[in-house]
Amino acid sequence: MAKRRKRGDSGISLRKDGRWEGRAVIGCDDKGLPVTKNVLAKTKSECVAKLKALQDSIQAPLPEQPKPGILLADWLDFWYQSYKKPNLRLNTQMSYGRRIYQHIIPALGGTQLNKLTTNDIQQFYTKLKQSGRLLRAELYGKGLSDQTVRGIHTTLHAALDKAVSEKLLFRNPADGCRLPPAKAREMQVLSPEEIQRLLIQAKEDGCFELLLLELSTGLRRGKICALQWNDLNFRTGELRVERQVHRVKGELVVSPPKTKASNRSVILPAPVVEVLKAYRETVDSKWMFPSPSNEDSPRDPAAVRKRLQTVLERAGCKRSDFITSDTHFLQYLWNMVWM
Repeated sequence: MAKRRKRGDSGISLRKDGRWEGRAVIGCDDKGLPVTKNVLAKTKSECVAKLKALQDSIQAPLPEQPKPGILLADWLDFWYQSYKKPNLRLNTQMSYGRRIYQHIIPALGGTQLNKLTTNDIQQFYTKLKQSGRLLRAELYGKGLSDQTVRGIHTTLHAALDKAVSEKLLFRNPADGCRLPPAKAREMQVLSPEEIQRLLIQAKEDGCFELLLLELSTGLRRGKICALQWNDLNFRTGELRVERQVHRVKGELVVSPPKTKASNRSVILPAPVVEVLKAYRETVDSKWMFPSPSNEDSPRDPAAVRKRLQTVLERAGCKRSDFITSDTHFLQYLWNMVWM
């Protein structure tokens, strides 16, 4: 028999601001939702001590049985605002918010947490596949993609798992659901001849250097658009990748990469460095690829994607992720750059 979770059980995590945070359940509100309290400290050991002092001050026991009457909508909102949102990046917050407030709550939010069934959730996923799209249905069809449905399931499952750990549920009803298959996206590749036509067209369209850098490094466009000239050592060819550009609520935002491992350096081949040296003379901005309308801002990755797709069409190439399976491609590319 599993041990009963004591009031005050919690977790300790490192926040983005460098401080340690400990969180403990100190009771329940009138809806039966857990009430939590947090402690902050500069070091982990100090946080552990503060959290223990908080836990020692908590005397009343948790209820033995899940309290009926809690709505799924209330729990999802509490779980997201209290447990998830504080530790998420802004663009990830938007993804969670869409899943919870635009899809899950409108469909299932009125159901009591302890009465939610696997069948309820399964029917919800089926409807998402059939008619769950809220925007641009005329372009993409009425149903959501398999990947989007799986993402909604991941969020709902995590929220219900937390409800189980808080003794609000005996089991997670999302455990038994059948999900759409996780299909690997088929990568379209360009032949060396298509790459040559593409770069020639890119020169005519004024995006040769950006495309060359994408082809030669494999960096995502959000990171390429965030490059500044002081990130590149022209003598050694070392290119530091320390930030990315993305949109949050319609605004262009520059932020560090999602993980520390994404902060890395790339050594550029000499031909690419020479191309960038010549290009540097034409740019009056700290950004390597500034916005055409504002040299003090980086270029929008979404605008770059649209522009490069136009270049693809003009070059007579298929829509592609600019991936090639030719093992001699890079040598071919450098030779072509020197042409």
